[in-house]
Amino acid sequence: MKELRTKRLILRSWTLADAADLFEYAKLSTVGPLAGWKPHENIDESREIIKNFMQAGNIWAIEHREDQKVIGSVGLHFYKRGQNPGARELGYVLSTKYEHQGLMTEACREVLRHTFSETEIDTVYVCHFLENHKSQRVIEKCGFAFVEDRDYQSKDNRILKSRHYMLTKDQYFSNGGER
Repeated sequence: MKELRTKRLILRSWTLADAADLFEYAKLSTVGPLAGWKPHENIDESREIIKNFMQAGNIWAIEHREDQKVIGSVGLHFYKRGQNPGARELGYVLSTKYEHQGLMTEACREVLRHTFSETEIDTVYVCHFLENHKSQRVIEKCGFAFVEDRDYQSKDNRILKSRHYMLTKDQYFSNGGER
């Protein structure tokens, strides 16, 4: 996985040494449920999640350059809907301590730049639960186009509304995306 750098962030591979940083934000009830997963119960759970990230090879740790601390993650997952092998789904999470600074938008824009400039991926999808307005703002700032609203059944069998978007390589460059 290629390391990516922005003015304030380093997007890099995860290591087990990142477990304490991950657990610090992943244990909060205000983080995981907005992305569809339960809060981590202990640091061992965070280590297991990191092992999964390392095995998948498609999820960057977001390291804050100044603080030298992992503050979130951003990844491109195989898109399970549709038949396009060149499509991926963007997923991300950020520590609440680092919200409202434009950091997640900065990270996602760099992933999109890398994806559309340096890979064969031609379409990126993303979604958020309707109540997750912070995620919606990141998506809008990154230039994604609305596709549809869908029902999503959570692991605890609740039905939630999710909003879906897409961005093609052509749209990205037409909107002035960097190469």
